[in-house]
Amino acid sequence: MGRYILRRLWHGAIVILGVTIFVFVVTRLVGDPVKVMLPLEATLEQRAAFEKQLGLDRPIWTQFLDFITALARLDFGDSLWQHRPAMTIVFEKLPLTLQLAFLGIGLAFVLSIPLGIIASLRPGGISDRSTIFMSLIGLSVPQFWLGLLLIVVFAVGLRWLPTSGVDTPSHMILPTITMALPALARLVMIVRSSMIDELNQQYVKTCTAKGLPFYRVVGIHALRNASLPVVTLCGWELIRAVAGYSVVVETVFAWPGLGLTAIQAIEREDLILLQAIVFSVAIIVVLINIVMDIAYTLIDPRLKLT
Repeated sequence: MGRYILRRLWHGAIVILGVTIFVFVVTRLVGDPVKVMLPLEATLEQRAAFEKQLGLDRPIWTQFLDFITALARLDFGDSLWQHRPAMTIVFEKLPLTLQLAFLGIGLAFVLSIPLGIIASLRPGGISDRSTIFMSLIGLSVPQFWLGLLLIVVFAVGLRWLPTSGVDTPSHMILPTITMALPALARLVMIVRSSMIDELNQQYVKTCTAKGLPFYRVVGIHALRNASLPVVTLCGWELIRAVAGYSVVVETVFAWPGLGLTAIQAIEREDLILLQAIVFSVAIIVVLINIVMDIAYTLIDPRLKLT
């Protein structure tokens, strides 16, 4: 397993480098931080001096070599917007994004198991049709609209919960629910379909015929065999939460995490901060994929990491 992890880390490093280089090229071709940061009445001499200060007056290949050298030291330079080291800002914001992602996807995972099992016990029954109906609603509702609806009902109307901030545990409730519901809708359907397939297998009928309690057959044997696609989707949902959904949820609830910071960096064309954010997210995605592969072998020992 150690050799496999080292090989995956090496492959992940190549992916991270490729993503970072891609962002470097795109931001140089599309963004113009000089135009954003200087006033409209700035003269050509002021623009030229500011470009020289940022190092943007040099050839693109020279900027790229300096970028790769700094990347090896995890030094992206100072943010053009906040005038602080970009990685310092990332380390400040990243824990809040990870907290929101793990809470939301963890809640979705915990709720999807019993709901999916109940729906699978009687396919076509009331509980099954209700689960499918609610899942379709969860998949159809845009996440930003869901967040705004929760704010209107529970924060503005009932005044039970705050609209934004991270000061108390109550501030986490609405963002966590907004993050969890779309993932819950997908996970419930996967648990349901996987459990229906397993409950129709011959080993389930054999265990039941031998007198093994039905709750053990369902909750231990069938659930364990059905959990591989569930773990796969759960990992994918976690990746989507960190790399995508966090932007929407953090923007709606003014959650000061990495997603909101990325939007602000794009608006201000802060190329340096944006590169640091993409680099950090790419590392997290690679690590989540490695953890998922290891989890497969723990669930099913027959699988070998090669």
